[in-house]
Amino acid sequence: MIDRACISINNRCNLNCTYCHFHTSEKAEYLAEAEMNVFSILDNIKHHVDKYNIEVFKLGFVGNGEPLLDYEALHEYIEYISDYLSAGRIAAYTITNGTLITDEMLDFFKEHKVNVGFSIDGIPEIHNKLRCNTHSEVMHAIELYHSVNGCYPSMNCTVGRDALKTAEDTISFFEPFNSRITFSRMIGTDGISLDEFRCFLDKAKQKLNVRTGGYDCTMYGGMCGAGINNIFYANGNVYLCGNCVDLPPIAKADTPIDRIKPDIPEFDRNTCFKESQGL
Repeated sequence: MIDRACISINNRCNLNCTYCHFHTSEKAEYLAEAEMNVFSILDNIKHHVDKYNIEVFKLGFVGNGEPLLDYEALHEYIEYISDYLSAGRIAAYTITNGTLITDEMLDFFKEHKVNVGFSIDGIPEIHNKLRCNTHSEVMHAIELYHSVNGCYPSMNCTVGRDALKTAEDTISFFEPFNSRITFSRMIGTDGISLDEFRCFLDKAKQKLNVRTGGYDCTMYGGMCGAGINNIFYANGNVYLCGNCVDLPPIAKADTPIDRIKPDIPEFDRNTCFKESQGL
C-alpha cells in the first residue's frame, strides 16, 4: 500500500553542490521542466487517504531542486491540504539548503505542522567543500528555526569519503542539537558503498537520534521500498524514487494512486533497486 510520496515542485536550485545526483550530465535530459498539476496530485492523495483510511500519509515537497525557490507555490499547496495537515492525516515535510529561509516562512510551516529539514554536511571544512561555502548561512538559518520553534530542526547530512575520514568529528557536530539526523549515502562517481555507509550509521546511532526507517530507502539506511509503499512525482510523471528519474516512469502524474502498480523484478531489498539491476 502506497502511504508516502514526494513531489518535486521544481528542477531549479540556487546552489551547485559537487555531489548532487540530480543535476548531472547523465540526468540533465530527464529534468527538463514539464507541466504538472500539483493540485490534481494533492486531490489524488487526499482521495487515496480517505478511500483506504490511511492513518498517516507522509508527503514530501522535495525532489530535484530547492523548494523555497518556489515558495509562493509551495505556500498554496500547503494551504490546499491544510485540513488534512491539521487533522494529522497527512504529515508533510520539506527539505531546504537553508539559504532562502525567513522567519515568515518558518511561522507558516509551524502553523501548518510542516516539518522543515535542513541540509548541512557537518563540520564547516566538509560542508563548505561540497556545498558551495554556505555553512555559516545554513547555521544562521538553523538558529533562526530555533528562535521560532524553541528546538532545533531535523537535519540531513550526506556521507561521502570526507565524512568517513572524519566520522567522529562529523557525528560530534550534530550532538549539541539533540534533533533527528538523516544521514544520506553519497552515490555516483564519488559515492560510498552500502557496507561503508552502514558502518558509519552504526557509529552515529551510538550518539545521535538517527533516522533509518523500514521500507523507505537504502540511501537513508532503511530498506528499499521501490514498488511497495512510496512514489516520486516529477515532470508530469511518477517514478519509483528520486534516484530513478532517468528510468522509464511507472505512470503519469494524474494516475489514481491505487492504479500505480509497478512491475519490477524481485530483488534483495537490503540493496537499492537501481543498483541491484546494474542500472
